[in-house]
Amino acid sequence: MSPHLDAVRVERVWVAGGVVRIAACTRELTVACPDCGRGSARVHSRYRRALADVAAGGRPVLIGLSVRRLFCDGPGCGRRTFAEQVEGLTARYQRRSPLLQHLVEMAGVLLAGRGGARLLQILKVPLSRTSVLLHLMRLPLPSPATPRVLGVDDFALYADVYGTLLVDADTRLPIELWAGRDAEQLAAWLRMHPGVEVVCRDGSLVYRQGINEGAPDAVQVSDRFHLWQGLSKRIGDIAAAHRDCLPAAVAEPEPASSPATPAGPSDQADTPARRHAKRLFEAVQAVTDTGCSLSAAARELGLNRRTVGKYASAATWQDCVRRSRPRRSTSLDPYLEYLRQRWEEGEHTATVLHQEIAAKGYRGHYQRVKMAIAPLRRGLPIDTPRARPPSPREVARWITTAPSRRSLHAAEALRRLFEHCPELDRTHDLVRQFAAMLDTRDAAPLPDWLDQLTTTRLPALASLAKAIREDQPAVVQGITTPFNSGVNEGRITDLKLQKRIMAGRAGVPLLRHRVILMALLRRRYP
Repeated sequence: MSPHLDAVRVERVWVAGGVVRIAACTRELTVACPDCGRGSARVHSRYRRALADVAAGGRPVLIGLSVRRLFCDGPGCGRRTFAEQVEGLTARYQRRSPLLQHLVEMAGVLLAGRGGARLLQILKVPLSRTSVLLHLMRLPLPSPATPRVLGVDDFALYADVYGTLLVDADTRLPIELWAGRDAEQLAAWLRMHPGVEVVCRDGSLVYRQGINEGAPDAVQVSDRFHLWQGLSKRIGDIAAAHRDCLPAAVAEPEPASSPATPAGPSDQADTPARRHAKRLFEAVQAVTDTGCSLSAAARELGLNRRTVGKYASAATWQDCVRRSRPRRSTSLDPYLEYLRQRWEEGEHTATVLHQEIAAKGYRGHYQRVKMAIAPLRRGLPIDTPRARPPSPREVARWITTAPSRRSLHAAEALRRLFEHCPELDRTHDLVRQFAAMLDTRDAAPLPDWLDQLTTTRLPALASLAKAIREDQPAVVQGITTPFNSGVNEGRITDLKLQKRIMAGRAGVPLLRHRVILMALLRRRYP
């Protein structure tokens, strides 16, 4: 809001010490009493106020304003005198103009303490980071209205300490934020804000109890994102349990003379690491077979308890040997056959070979060529790249991806994997059934699907079926209704960004102010 120019008379403008200074005074106008509203022009006295304003021409502006103190002649007013205020220029107990004060507050909202102080320094408003945070914390938060659809989700403050964020799913604005994720806190908030009709949440038992206590009539919706996330985690556990089946997904031709069984660690050459693993396995097994605990065995053998646990739980010593990963393809691979041919022709100098393939287009370093022909000097073949078996996480991602969106490589790898592992094939069928329920928003097949999870004899799926049955009404709502926690996830992503801007050192009150006020600021200035 611009100041009322007719209420102020500028007397002098000059520059001193790099600061634009303005001397002004208020005009002899009638001013309303702030208590009774009665106008008064009877002057008690005058005094001078120093007001900082936004910079002009890259120079800070300082206004010396002479204002009046007036008598209030209202018969029923308890105030005897009052100081006049110029709308848009002064505020009570304020040494900055409202425009400059708004700039300071917005710098705190957008950039927090240190970043806001740097920005204000550029704008010729020197303030420390603590002062910027002080002005930010003085901003009042809007009074939260009771939402019709409430989103509840947790987030990590730091380490194992969590917080709770409430979001209005209709306006998409954050409402409240607090430390902890206990049921009583949520129930107390819901009692103080009656009228919530729908609550979107994850599968947390804590939030479920809090909603049942604070808003028993509200419809609870177990968000489909968290349902799919929980299912994906179980698929990853199943793929990890069948890790030995994953190499079957790699299309690798078997030599005609070799047996059909894949080569394991026992087929490799003897190395010091393998001999060390064998000795440790025999020593640990000899001690633990006597009934000795892992801690006692670790003290007796002088080993770490985790190392003793690994060797004690292994079936054979080969299981404790770290398997080397197949070599990845490099830019030198197209030239390996040429290097092998030139070696057989008698050229054994790595420098000459590097120059020859560089003339053919190779842009790599000489050292890589030297390492590639090193096996040839020992009478061994050149190490050719082999396809690596997929990780359990990668297999879980393939299974949860819709068949129409899979790459040809993923589709072919899954086909080979399912032919080798019927458990993963069955898991894939169950995942597609659940995806069909989510796509069609039809929860009628859910009971039969849960029975299939229980009868698969896979512990991960059986535990998922048990968890869904305990929260089945909310799961049905999550499948059949359009309500979801997408707004919550977006707000939590933004919250984490604000935490990183403040280097993760923000307390809950400061974080609450920034998250709520930032959302309102974005709504005002899209």
